[in-house]
Amino acid sequence: MPKQNQPKEEKREKGTAQAIIREILSWVVPFVIALAVAMFLKNYIIINADVPTGSMENTIMPGDRLIGNRLAYRSKSPERGDIVIFRYPDNEEELYVKRVIGLPGETVDIRDGYIYIDGADTPLDEDYLKEDWTVATGNYHFEVPEDSYLMLGDNRNDSWDARYWTNPYVREDKILGKAAVIYWPVHDIGKLE
Repeated sequence: MPKQNQPKEEKREKGTAQAIIREILSWVVPFVIALAVAMFLKNYIIINADVPTGSMENTIMPGDRLIGNRLAYRSKSPERGDIVIFRYPDNEEELYVKRVIGLPGETVDIRDGYIYIDGADTPLDEDYLKEDWTVATGNYHFEVPEDSYLMLGDNRNDSWDARYWTNPYVREDKILGKAAVIYWPVHDIGKLE
């Protein structure tokens, strides 16, 4: 009689082991899928960045965290006024967030706190600046290479930007995305313009 019970016991043990494996897989598979989706989004769709300083005030405040759109420049190029996330040209390990001022092939002159593009008589309209520009107001002359952009912070009186960098131009292939949304802190949540 014990020999007849042995196959039932083996079946029960095998069934219990399979149930445990199914239960483990029911937890592991969704986690692995969620991780794969998150990695795909992070590497191909969005980019996360923060601004630790006041260089982009009042558009982006110190400590704000934001999400950028990696696909924004797949079919078009950055435009003047866009806020972009890019690799800092003097140390590509660092990500910076600044505003596009000079486009490929343009000359940019800064005189007395105003920006002139391609020798224009009228300065660039910059209604996003934090305050009157009184620090490092010029004279600066930039000749933006055909594959690059000139970036400045919105808080010109307190921004480490192209005026001070050893390599003042950001190549287009180093622009990782267009800043889109502030998501932290909660009171600053909103779309960037």
